[in-house]
Amino acid sequence: QEASHCFALPTSGSGGAVKQENFVLSTSSTDQVKGVMTLQGDALCQADVNLKMPRNNQLLHFAFREDKQWKLQQIQDARNHVNQAIYLLMNRDANYQFKTGLEVLKLMDAVMLQLSRARNRLTTPATLTLPEIASSGLTKMFTPVLPPDVLVNFYINLNKLCLTVYQLHVMQPSTTKNFKPAGGSVLHNPGAMFEFGSQRYEVSHVHKVECVVPWLNDALVFFTVSLQLCQQLKDKISVFSSYWNYRPY
Repeated sequence: QEASHCFALPTSGSGGAVKQENFVLSTSSTDQVKGVMTLQGDALCQADVNLKMPRNNQLLHFAFREDKQWKLQQIQDARNHVNQAIYLLMNRDANYQFKTGLEVLKLMDAVMLQLSRARNRLTTPATLTLPEIASSGLTKMFTPVLPPDVLVNFYINLNKLCLTVYQLHVMQPSTTKNFKPAGGSVLHNPGAMFEFGSQRYEVSHVHKVECVVPWLNDALVFFTVSLQLCQQLKDKISVFSSYWNYRPY
């Protein structure tokens, strides 16, 4: 229940919107990229990104269009899984009596599966290819429009909101470099190549900035505690079952 409260969104007619939280994304090692994000539940409703171009120190600024929000699928999925776990526990009559230990073990397995999936959605960001990032709807979120040699990606990693900015350079047809398109990855390194449209690109610079989202940290703790409680119940039932099976009478 406490884990679900971390993700709680008001239902229609509940009289209030989810509060907006502002986060500054930065890193101590570089000032090439700085961002201010506004998170509202599972949606990034505002984003301001400053990018310093290394070749000329030109400062570029991009912000979300006012009519756009970016849904964070990882948070949506984690919320859905924890709500499914609660449904599995609560969809019985208040006076229902479990008849066997095996029945409880099966329920705990089903609940633990949903809790594990919820936790994994936050701890395991999606692996994306560079063409998938380039064709993402996220590229159309910004004003002014992102230049063709810049890609961005937002994702959740554990308790952190992360922003990765890729700076690209166009590979000329005359280049002697062997073209090896990169596969899927959470974070692509400089030198990664890909083809998009009719053009080939190579990643020249990668900048990752992040910040801790406290309520995501709380949710991860509650997932861990919940899984431990489920396992403890399973262990107790197994012990009692062994006594039951080996009664001396």
